[in-house]
Amino acid sequence: MRDFVQRVVETLSVDDNKDRVSVVQYSRDPAVQFYLNTYTTKAEILDTVRGLRHKGGRPLNTGAALQYLGDNVFTASAGSRRPEGVPQVLILLSGGRSFDSVDAPASALKQLGVLIFAIGTRSADSRQLQEISNDPSYALSVSEFTDLPSKSVLGVYFFLSSCLFSVDTAKKDIVFLLDGSDSTRYGFPAMREFVERVVEKLNVGQNKDRVSVVQYSRDAEVNFYLNTYTTREDVLDSVRGLKHRGGRPLNTGAALQYVRDNVFTNSSGSRRLQGVPQMLILLNGGRSFDNVDTPASALKQQGVVVIGIGTRGSDKSELQKISYDPSYALSVTEFTDLPSVQEQLSSVMSTVPVRAPSAPGKDVVFLLDGSDSTRSGFPAMRDFVQRVVETLSVDDNKDRVSVVQYSRDPAVQFYLNTYTTKAEILDTVRGLRHKGGRPLNTGAALQYLGDNVFTASAGSRRPEGVPQVLILLSGGRSFDSVDAPASALKQLGVLIFAIGTRSADSRQLQEISNDPSYALSVSEFTDLPSVQQQLQSSVEAVVIDASPESPTVTDIVFLLDGSDSTRYGFPAMREFVERVVEKLNVGQNKDRVSVVQYSRDAEVNFYLNTYTTREDVLDSVRGLKHRGGRPLNTGAALQYVRDNVFTNSSGSRRLQGVPQMLILLNGGRSFDNVDTPASALKQQGVVVIGIGTRGSDKSELQKISYDPSYALSVTEFTDLPSVQEQLSSVMMERKAPGKDVVFLLDGSDSTRSGFPAMRDFVQRVVETLSVDDNKDRVSVVQYSRDPAVQFYLNTYTTKAEILDTVRGLRHKGGRPLNTGAALQYLGDNVFTASAGSRRPEGVPQVLILLSGGRSFDSVDAPASALKQLGVLIFAIGTRSADSRQLQEISNDPSYALSVSEFTDLPSVQQQLQSSVEAVVIDASPESPTVTVDTAKKDIVFLLDGSDSTRYGFPAMREFVERVVEKLNVGQNKDRVSVVQYSRDAEVNFYLNTYTTREDVLDSVRGLKHRGGRPLNTGAALQYVRDNVFTNSSGSRRLQGVPQMLILLNGGRSFDNVDTPASALKQQGVVVIGIGTRGSDKSELQKISYDPSYALSVTEFTDLPSVQEQLSSVMSTVPVRAPSVTPIVPGKKVTDFYLPKRKAPGKDVVFLLDGSDSTRSGFPAMRDFVQRVVETLSVDDNKDRVSVVQYSRDPAVQFYLNTYTTKAEILDTVRGLRHKGGRPLNTGAALQYLGDNVFTASAGSRRPEGVPQVLILLSGGRSFDSVDAPASALKQLGVLIFAIGTRSADSRQLQEISNDPSYALSVSEFTDLPSVQQQLQSSVEAVVIDASPESPTVTDRVSVVQYSRDAEVNFYLNTYTTREDVLDSVRGLKHRGGRPLNTGAALQYVRDNVFTNSSGSRRLQGVPQMLILLNGGRSFDNVDTPASALKQQGVVVIGIGTRGSDKSELQKISYDPSYALSVTEFTDLPSVQEQLSSVMSTVPVRAPSVTPIVPGKKVTDFYLPKAW
Repeated sequence: MRDFVQRVVETLSVDDNKDRVSVVQYSRDPAVQFYLNTYTTKAEILDTVRGLRHKGGRPLNTGAALQYLGDNVFTASAGSRRPEGVPQVLILLSGGRSFDSVDAPASALKQLGVLIFAIGTRSADSRQLQEISNDPSYALSVSEFTDLPSKSVLGVYFFLSSCLFSVDTAKKDIVFLLDGSDSTRYGFPAMREFVERVVEKLNVGQNKDRVSVVQYSRDAEVNFYLNTYTTREDVLDSVRGLKHRGGRPLNTGAALQYVRDNVFTNSSGSRRLQGVPQMLILLNGGRSFDNVDTPASALKQQGVVVIGIGTRGSDKSELQKISYDPSYALSVTEFTDLPSVQEQLSSVMSTVPVRAPSAPGKDVVFLLDGSDSTRSGFPAMRDFVQRVVETLSVDDNKDRVSVVQYSRDPAVQFYLNTYTTKAEILDTVRGLRHKGGRPLNTGAALQYLGDNVFTASAGSRRPEGVPQVLILLSGGRSFDSVDAPASALKQLGVLIFAIGTRSADSRQLQEISNDPSYALSVSEFTDLPSVQQQLQSSVEAVVIDASPESPTVTDIVFLLDGSDSTRYGFPAMREFVERVVEKLNVGQNKDRVSVVQYSRDAEVNFYLNTYTTREDVLDSVRGLKHRGGRPLNTGAALQYVRDNVFTNSSGSRRLQGVPQMLILLNGGRSFDNVDTPASALKQQGVVVIGIGTRGSDKSELQKISYDPSYALSVTEFTDLPSVQEQLSSVMMERKAPGKDVVFLLDGSDSTRSGFPAMRDFVQRVVETLSVDDNKDRVSVVQYSRDPAVQFYLNTYTTKAEILDTVRGLRHKGGRPLNTGAALQYLGDNVFTASAGSRRPEGVPQVLILLSGGRSFDSVDAPASALKQLGVLIFAIGTRSADSRQLQEISNDPSYALSVSEFTDLPSVQQQLQSSVEAVVIDASPESPTVTVDTAKKDIVFLLDGSDSTRYGFPAMREFVERVVEKLNVGQNKDRVSVVQYSRDAEVNFYLNTYTTREDVLDSVRGLKHRGGRPLNTGAALQYVRDNVFTNSSGSRRLQGVPQMLILLNGGRSFDNVDTPASALKQQGVVVIGIGTRGSDKSELQKISYDPSYALSVTEFTDLPSVQEQLSSVMSTVPVRAPSVTPIVPGKKVTDFYLPKRKAPGKDVVFLLDGSDSTRSGFPAMRDFVQRVVETLSVDDNKDRVSVVQYSRDPAVQFYLNTYTTKAEILDTVRGLRHKGGRPLNTGAALQYLGDNVFTASAGSRRPEGVPQVLILLSGGRSFDSVDAPASALKQLGVLIFAIGTRSADSRQLQEISNDPSYALSVSEFTDLPSVQQQLQSSVEAVVIDASPESPTVTDRVSVVQYSRDAEVNFYLNTYTTREDVLDSVRGLKHRGGRPLNTGAALQYVRDNVFTNSSGSRRLQGVPQMLILLNGGRSFDNVDTPASALKQQGVVVIGIGTRGSDKSELQKISYDPSYALSVTEFTDLPSVQEQLSSVMSTVPVRAPSVTPIVPGKKVTDFYLPKAW
C-alpha cells in the first residue's frame, strides 16, 4: 500500500502548489499521518510516506473514517482548497468489509464534491466499495495489495489527469428576469430568442456557467433554477418551451426582491458564497407599479451585477437605478430590436467589476508580511504601524487595534480587545520581532482573520456596526490563493487596504482590496511614509459617520391608511409626515425613517435602511401617491410592519437597543382584528402612537397604541398640525420604565465582616423598586471562587418575599475571587428568559456589583459579553477593590462608585439610583402578561374512523356540522381542523386550511369514512399534538389562543393512551372526550382534560343529546397560558442551590426487547421491571422511571414525567403488552432514547445533574450498528447496564455498556431474579454523590510535537488503552525545525486538541491538563494563547531546561509554582515526583457551562482530585 501511494505521489505536481496530498490510516478509528497543508514539497511527502508504520487495531470502521475526513481533512483549516473550487479526490485502499455503516458518510463526502475512488482486495466487500465510490466504475479490485501496480488500477491516474484538474475560473451564475406582464405579450417571442442567443455563447455546466429563468408580472415565478439543468442543451430546450405568463400590474420591485431571496441562494444553486460572480439580466417593457429602490439596493449589496434592458415603454431612470451601474442600463425601441444590444451586453458581461459591498469601519487590524524576504524591511513596517496608531483614538474606546504577523501561517501579536490604551499598543508594537518563515500564504492569513480576529470574542465590534478595517503590508506574491478568503472578508463588511513593495504582485493586491484604488505601492518598506497620508484619507473617506449612536436616536415607521376613504385626506397626511421628518436628525447612525401604506394589505414605500439623509427621505415622502383599496385591514398591516419592517434586515436597530416607534395615521375602523398584532408589537418593545380622525374607532386606536394616552384624535386629516406638538411631547416623553435588577455580591472570605452591610444595602434598594405590579424584577447572586444563585428574576413576585429572603442571606465564603467567572455565569444563566429576564421584550437589564477585592481572573471578555447583551453594569467597590477593574466592568467609568468600607454604602445609594434612572429611560414595553382572547379558539375534531364506526359515521359528521355552525370561523376568529384515525391518523384539513365557516362546512359534509383497524387512540392523540397543534398547521397556542380537542370515540384503544394524553394536557390542550357504549369510560376520563369533560352516548345517533352539554363545557374551560419555565414537581427553586449531602435520586429508563423472539420471555421481563421499581424512591420525586419497548423501532410506554407515584408506574408496568416485530434494531432504539427520552421535555433531569441510568434487557443480536448511538448516550452522561439472554451477543452488550462489568448474562429471562441484586449494587456503586467526574471516567492522553508549527502525534481519542499509548510514545521520532513558536503551539492545542472532536471531555467537566516540555525561549508571543488556555480551564504545567526562559514558562503555566526546571532533559526524572504532586493538587475547575448539581456544594467541583 505504502509503495502504491509513493508511485501515485511521484506523478503529482506538488512543488508548484498545484497538487496537495494527505494520508490518513484507519482501523477502529482514523489517524491523520499528515494533512493537505502539512508539506509543500514532494520530497517531504515521499519521506513521510516511506516512514509510515502500520496502525493496527480492529474492527474496521470505514464509515467513521469517511465521516472524519469530511469533518477534519477536507476542510480549509486542514489545507483543502475546496472553497476555491480545486477538485477534491479521495483514494481508499481497503482490505475488508466495514464493520459500521458507510452510506451516510460516503453520501456526505459526495455532497461536498469529493470524488471517491475505492480499491479493495478480495477480502473487501466489492458492493460496499461501489456504494462508497461516486460511480461503480470507480471501485476497482485486486486479489492482494501486492497487485496494486496492475494496469486496471493505474487507470485511475489517467482519469485524474485527463478530466479532473480543469477548473474554469470564468464561471458565472446568470439569472434572466423576464417581464411577462400583459403588455409584453407580442414581444415575448423576441425575448425568448434573445435569451437563447445569450445562452448559446455560455459554457454551461455544473462547475461552469449556471443559468436560471424567472418570469414576473404581479408576482414572480421561477421557470427553472440555477441548479435545475447542467447542460446547455437542457437549458436551451427549456427556454424554447417558455410560455408568456401574463398578468398585471408590473411589480418589478417585488420581482427583484424575489430573485434575491429565492434564486440567488445556496439551495437554488447560487455559488455566491464560493465567490462565483452573480449576474441578473432584466428584460423589462414598462414602468414598475411598486418601488424598486430597496430591492435593487439589496441586490447590489449582495454583490449581484444587474444589467437592465428596457424598451421605450420602460422608465429609463428606474432602469438605471436598478442596474449595477447606470451604464449597465441598455435600451431598445421594441423587444424585436434586442439583437442590436447583444454585443453591448456581452461586453458588459465580460468586464463587470464583481465587488463585495463596502461597510464603514474603525476596528483596525494590521496584517504584516513576516516571511524571510521581509526581514530587512520589518523595522520600517513596525514604524509605519506606530505612526498610524498615533493618529487613532484608542483611549476613549473609539478605535481598537490588532496586529497579526504571517508567513506560512499567521500569528496574532495581540487581538482587538487585548489592549485598551494607545500606550500599551505602542509599547507592544515597538517590541515586535520579525517572525520569519516561508512560503508566504496570504490567503490562509486572510482566512484566519475572518475566523479568529474579526470576531466578537476577539474584540471585533462588527455586530454593533463598528467599521472593520484591514491594512495589509506585503512584500511578495502569495503562494496560495487569495480570492475566496478575501471575498469572505469583504462579505463580512471588512474594508481591505493593501500596501505592497515592488516584490509584491500588484494585481493580487488589487484583488484582495475592496477597490483597486485601495491597493497602494511603494518601492521598499522604507518608503511607507510616502503613502501614509493617502491611506488615511482613503480610510476616512469610507469610514463615514462612525460615531456611536447617541441615546436619542430612534427608528420611526409611519403607517399610513391608504384606503379608498382617505383619498382626499392623503395630501394632508403626506405634509404631516414631512413636518415630523424635518425635525428629525436623519442619518445612518442617527434617526432612521420608514413609510408604509396600507388598505387591504400593506406596501412598503421605503425601509429604515433605504435612505441615510433627511433630504432623501423628504424627497421620497413628497413623491408618495395614494394607494387606494379596500377593506381596511389594520391588524394585518400592524403584523406586516412587525414581521417585515421592524427587522434587522430592513434596518431596524431594535437588537442594539435603539427605541422603536410606529406612528399610525388612520381614518376608519379596521375590518380585521387588531388585538394580537398590536399586542405583539408592544411585546417587541415598539412604542405605537395612533392618530385617528372622526371616522376611526377610538377604543380600537387606544388598544393599538402603546398606552391609551398615546391615542390622539383630529376631526379631519387637515387638522393634523393641531396634534403635532402633542405628538412631539409623546415622542420625547421620558417615563421610568420597569427593570430587571440583578445584585452580584462578593461573598469571598475577605468580605465576611462587611456582608451585613451589603445585605442592608440590597434591602434598601429593593424597597425603592416596584415589584408587586411586575414592573421590576430582582435576582441576587453571591460569588467567590464560583457563583451561587440565591434567587432568580422569576423566583419571587412580591417585594415582601424578596425582602424576607434577602434578610436571611448568609455569607458564602471561599476564595479566590473570580469576578470574571461570575459575570460569565450571569450572562449564561441569569440574564436569560428561562430565569425570568425580560431582555427579549426590551425591558432594561441592570447589574449592580458589590465587590471588596481585585478579581483573580480576567473580567474583560465576560463584562464585554454582558454589555453586548445590553446589560447596564454598575459597580461599587471598597478601598480593597481595584477601581480600574471596576471601571472596565462598568458600562461607563462614572458607573463605578467607591466607598471606604461596605458600611459606607448608604452614602452612594442616591448616586446609584440617579444613575440607574438616568440610563433606564424609554425602554419599557408593557408587562408581558398574556392576553387571552376568549372570543377565538383553535378546535380540532378527532374522529374514530375505524371499521367499528362505519354505520355511526354519518351521525358523527352531522354532529361536527352542528358544532361548526355555531362557531365564528375566520383567520383571526375560530379555526377548525378535522382528523380521522384508526390504526394511524390522517388529517382531513388543518387549522389554517380554511378561513370561512362555509368552506369548513363544505369540507365536513364531504368527509368519507376511513376504515381500518386496530384502533390506536394513543398514537392518534400523539399525532395531533405533534402535527396539528403546531404553529405551521395554524395553531395559535403560542399567542395564547385556547386549544381544544373534541374526540368522538367508539371503542377501547389498542395502544396506551396515558403518555400522549398527559402530553396534550401539559401543552394546555383542553380535551373533551365523547364516547359510545363501546368506549372504555375510564380511558375516556383519563384522556379528557378533566374527568367531567368525558361525555357519553349510547350510539353516535344520540350525539345531539350532548350538544348542549358540549357547548357548556366549551364556554367554561379554564384558559391557561402555557408557562415557559417548567416547575419541577415537589421542588422549590431554592432547593437546587442548598447544600445537601445525599445523591439526588436517579432517572431510570428501561429499554425492553419486544421483538418476536422474546414473546415467551416478556412476562418475566415485566416482573423484573416491577421488582426494580419497588426498590426506587418515586413518591418523593427522588427517582423517576420510563419504560420503552422496541423491535424494528421503539415505542415509549411512558416517559420520565408521565407518572409521579410508584403505584401509577406499577399499574402501568403490570398492564404492558408485548410489542412484537422484527428485526431487532438496538442501535436505532438507543438513538431514539438520546433524542426523545433523556431530554428535559420528557422529564429527564440531566441538565440539573441528576444521574441518568439505562437498563437494557435484550434477547438477541442487534441487526443495526450500536457503536455510535451507545457512544452518544455515554457522552450525554448516561450510565448503561445491559442484561442479555444466551441468544444475545455478549460482546455487543459489553460495547453498549459503560464498562464490560455492567453487561450481565442470564440463560433465559426467567432467570432475571438471579442478577437483580448484582444490577442494583452496580447501579448504586456508580450513582453515589454524583460529581462531574463520574467514577467511570478514565484518563485520556495526547502527544503533540512542535517547532515552527505544531503536529499531533495522536489525539485524546486515538488510543483507549495504556499499552497503545505507550507503544505510540516509544515510536515517537524527533521532528526538527525552527524557529520555536511556543505561542502558536499553545494556540494550536487549544483550537485543535482540547476540543470535543479530538476527544476532549472539557464540556463534561473532566479536568484538562497540558504538560509542556520546553528547551528554549519562544520566538513568538505566548501571552494571548497562554491566557486563552487558562480561560478555557486548562491547567498548564511547564517544565523547562536551562535554555528556557523562566519568566516565560511561569507566564505559560497555570500558576507560577507549576513551572518546573531541570538543567538538561536527562534530569527530568528529578522532577517526576514534583510533577505528580502538582498533578494531584491542581484546583480542578468545572467550565461555566457545567450545571449546578442538586445535592452538591458548588465547592465540591473545585476540591483537589487524586490521580
